[in-house]
Amino acid sequence: MIAPSTLLVFSAAALALVVIPGPNIIYITARGIAQGRAAAIASAVGVETGTLLHIAAASAGLSYLIARSAAAFTVVKWAGAAYLVYLGVRTLADRRGQAGEVVASQPLGRVFLEGVIVNVLNPKVILFFLAFLPQFVDPAAGSPALQIAVLGATLLLLGIASDMVYAVGAGTLGRVLRRRGKSIKYVSGCVYLGLGVATALTGGARAR
Repeated sequence: MIAPSTLLVFSAAALALVVIPGPNIIYITARGIAQGRAAAIASAVGVETGTLLHIAAASAGLSYLIARSAAAFTVVKWAGAAYLVYLGVRTLADRRGQAGEVVASQPLGRVFLEGVIVNVLNPKVILFFLAFLPQFVDPAAGSPALQIAVLGATLLLLGIASDMVYAVGAGTLGRVLRRRGKSIKYVSGCVYLGLGVATALTGGARAR
């Protein structure tokens, strides 16, 4: 089993990583500003559900295979980029003006699903599970798959805590902006487009 000291070091390193805004945090924040606190929380839950899928894939060795396969990695990368660009274009193309009006009619179930898709199709997360988690796996400590699952679960809990803080903060900020009559549709749309471009520029394991 994983040594307590190893788990402690991993937790400290993972905490430092999850609190720094990355693509998932930026997505959650943009959603919260645009639609409100409930949508931001739904997005965060969706993103971390995607993390669960990544944990399962890493434990089964699929993350390694995808990251090492140029064709598979390219498919995931461009699918994720295309989906984010689609979200951006959809937001910017809506004619109802205010970002709050654009997304207010979207069911939270759909918001949740979009969070799952954004995370699952994020190639940087695949590379993270390939490059970061294995450093804390000790073959002599038992099943590597089980160790990855434990480490992934630790990362998941820390991620949920961090995501919720950002979600609540973004929801509050969005409410303030809407009360002041600020149009935030363009901010949200450009954030999605920017994330799409960043995803498209992500290199594979062989390109690092």
